[in-house]
Amino acid sequence: MPNNGSPNGPTGGKFRSLQHLTRRGFRFALPWLSFGRWQNRILFVGVALLAGLAAIVFAIGADLAIEIHSEVVHLAWWASLLIAPAGFALISWLTLRFFPGCEGSGIPQAIAASLTEDSAIRKRLLSVRIIFGKMMLTLIGLLSGASIGREGPSVQIGASILNLLSGKRKNGRIAPTKDLIVAGGGAGVASAFNTPLGGIMFAIEELSRYRAFRANSTTLVAVIFAGLMSLATLGNYTYFGRTPAAVGWPDGLWPVLLCGVLGGLAGGVATRLLVASSRGLPGRVGVFKRERPVAFAAVCGLATAIIGLSTGGMTWGTGYAESKAALEGTADLPVYFMFAKALVIWIAFISGIPGGIFAPALAIGAGLGANVALMLGIDHNPAILVLGTVAFLAGITQSPITAFVIVMEMTANHQMLLPLMGAAVVAQGFSRSVAPVPLYDALAIDMLKRLTHEEKGRKSATGAVEPETVIDDRDAQHPALTDTPPANDPPGAPDSPPPAR
Repeated sequence: MPNNGSPNGPTGGKFRSLQHLTRRGFRFALPWLSFGRWQNRILFVGVALLAGLAAIVFAIGADLAIEIHSEVVHLAWWASLLIAPAGFALISWLTLRFFPGCEGSGIPQAIAASLTEDSAIRKRLLSVRIIFGKMMLTLIGLLSGASIGREGPSVQIGASILNLLSGKRKNGRIAPTKDLIVAGGGAGVASAFNTPLGGIMFAIEELSRYRAFRANSTTLVAVIFAGLMSLATLGNYTYFGRTPAAVGWPDGLWPVLLCGVLGGLAGGVATRLLVASSRGLPGRVGVFKRERPVAFAAVCGLATAIIGLSTGGMTWGTGYAESKAALEGTADLPVYFMFAKALVIWIAFISGIPGGIFAPALAIGAGLGANVALMLGIDHNPAILVLGTVAFLAGITQSPITAFVIVMEMTANHQMLLPLMGAAVVAQGFSRSVAPVPLYDALAIDMLKRLTHEEKGRKSATGAVEPETVIDDRDAQHPALTDTPPANDPPGAPDSPPPAR
């Protein structure tokens, strides 16, 4: 008599299979049914929205600061000679006294924080104090007429906000710390320019350079929700408006090549100059900066005011208004514009005040394109200005995909996709021949070496145990680590460990 209910019978076998499938299904469905995991997801989305909102508020404040400065100088031109030195000095004093770590762009800080394994160093680069300090000091700089941008600071602010979620939590870790930093930086770019694709490419190509990009879903979610916040707040706008200009074939080949070559060489020279300046100025000027940084910043402010007055105010601020007017055909950029703009950007950089060079670089590129159009004997052509913009941006960042995607989104001009790609790739090649290490990477590695030496000295004095690894082993092949060390690089800076296998 058959026993269909026995374990070895047909019914028992079907029962075991059904039970096995039920257990597997429950195990796979458990993460989706976990209340704790949904809490983490909701928290992550909320913080991503907060990062987008912070970038939007920062953008509105920056536009207001530039407008106030313009109105004040319009009423009394001589006011700039007082406002700029006082503003630069105040920013320098506040930075040194209350907000160390806010100096400069903010992108090198985000890269350095993503490379280090030392939580003490990371806290000096990304924190709540940095969020408020970076935003406030950059706005004061724009009020003073400094030629700085808000995009680099937006990256450091976004990375600091997302970094608040790092570490183990009650419901488990939301994401690895490095992935959160990369996601925050990408969200900052996406919100600052309203360029979601550019934010993703920036996170991959700039913040994750020389290592496998592993922040896939984390970065995508952060950028998407930060972009949604920008869309809900400011609407579907484009940074430079809509530029329908295009270049034909084969006549457009020469503007593409010429902009790519000149933009790459100019970007490479600018990279070497900025990196060398960050490592110390020569002679008495360098001594003056080291011994009296506040007074040095005041002198830089005075020089910025004088150059601004001599150019009719074209070099103050980010350069956005001048570039947009040139792209729309309502104004022309003089030959000297790109050189004067580059000079005031360098002055703001060596002064040590917080502020980015990303947006001002776009203005230099627009000036470069205007000069190329004059060289080719072409009357005002917005398409060549766009080519100059992407070429110089790719030359100074050596991130060609990020450059042409961001510029394409800024101008809402998909007809220029192939010319922009060509100019960006050519510019990167010529820039790398002049400056082998990209700007932000070189600044980040120098910063990380200096902070590592300072933390070693502090921990030696207090008897604290140092971490075994300061630089992530996945980044051991970073070219900047084998670059010529800075002149003031402290002895005993750690070498990168061999890559883990």
